[in-house]
Amino acid sequence: MPPLQNDRLIRALLRQPVDRTPIWVMRQAGRYLPEYRQLRAQAGSFMALCQNPELACEVTLQPLARFDLDAAILFSDILTIPDAMGLGLYFSPNEGPMFERTITCEKDLLQLKPIDPNQDLRYVMDAVSTIRRALQNRIPLIGFAGSPWTLATYMIDGGGASKKGFPKAQTMLYSNPKLLHALLDKLVDAVSDYLVAQIEAGAQALMIFDTWGGLLTPAAYETFSQQKMAEIVARLPKNHDGQRIPVVLFTKGGMRNLPGFVAAGTDAIGLDWTADLSDAKAIVGNQLALQGNLNPNILLSSSETIETEVKKVLASYGNVHSGQGHVFNLGHGITPDVPPENMAALIEAVKQHSPQYHQTN
Repeated sequence: MPPLQNDRLIRALLRQPVDRTPIWVMRQAGRYLPEYRQLRAQAGSFMALCQNPELACEVTLQPLARFDLDAAILFSDILTIPDAMGLGLYFSPNEGPMFERTITCEKDLLQLKPIDPNQDLRYVMDAVSTIRRALQNRIPLIGFAGSPWTLATYMIDGGGASKKGFPKAQTMLYSNPKLLHALLDKLVDAVSDYLVAQIEAGAQALMIFDTWGGLLTPAAYETFSQQKMAEIVARLPKNHDGQRIPVVLFTKGGMRNLPGFVAAGTDAIGLDWTADLSDAKAIVGNQLALQGNLNPNILLSSSETIETEVKKVLASYGNVHSGQGHVFNLGHGITPDVPPENMAALIEAVKQHSPQYHQTN
């Protein structure tokens, strides 16, 4: 395969030298962009966008037409896997993602459909390959999936329960851990196959989003989330078409579990804004790259404040002499009410102030 014209993201995730800190933003293709809102209205629904490879490609490329980003990320949803398993995903205007059927007992588990990503989720693979062709190797394409625990929370509670902390899933963890482990093991298989298929379709880096891992106690997190993600990472190919495929694990509230991530075999950890990068770096040393972690709400302030806060994040990670491996990102997804010009201010601040941290003399 031809080399990437801009490989800053890959190099940073592998803790190799770069000229400046690379930046991309979670949910960088989304509702804060008027062109996205227009295309979604034309498509009729969120899932209509996800399930149409050409439209998914168009959405993925929209922020790249506006901003000088160092990566594209596949436009899709983490809940495509349980939908393909037969739970019937739909979106409620007031509740968000919902499922027609849930997992409450062993019978429900046995009714889950085994999936072949290249057949049951063909639209995702077609989107990945379409986006790769459109990018023409300018920047890398990130593929992704939800973690087994995070997928399980929606599958057990039926979705729309995040404000309540997914009580049914957390109850199952203590009342029927055998059933929960059986569900998680099915999801380990599905997520592993799904991510391998994305690599084969053209993804050049991967993220596993463990959005709800922070709901668990440290001991439960290690058993029911972190170990399952480690199993997935172990099954993923390290290289494809002669190129290294780095993997990032993101857990909201994951700072307390950092030592376990080193053992998980991943390349990088995504941190939310409650973590301090210097503290995280002290724990992981040069064993892992770190991604993050500006508070998304700062993008609702002024360009001057954005610049000030970007400088704080960069300084917190430090310079090349204390280790390579920082990817600038938000500590969670960009919110729909962010003015696009503030996204531009964020990127410009990173481009302006990060090179000083990469000088070797």
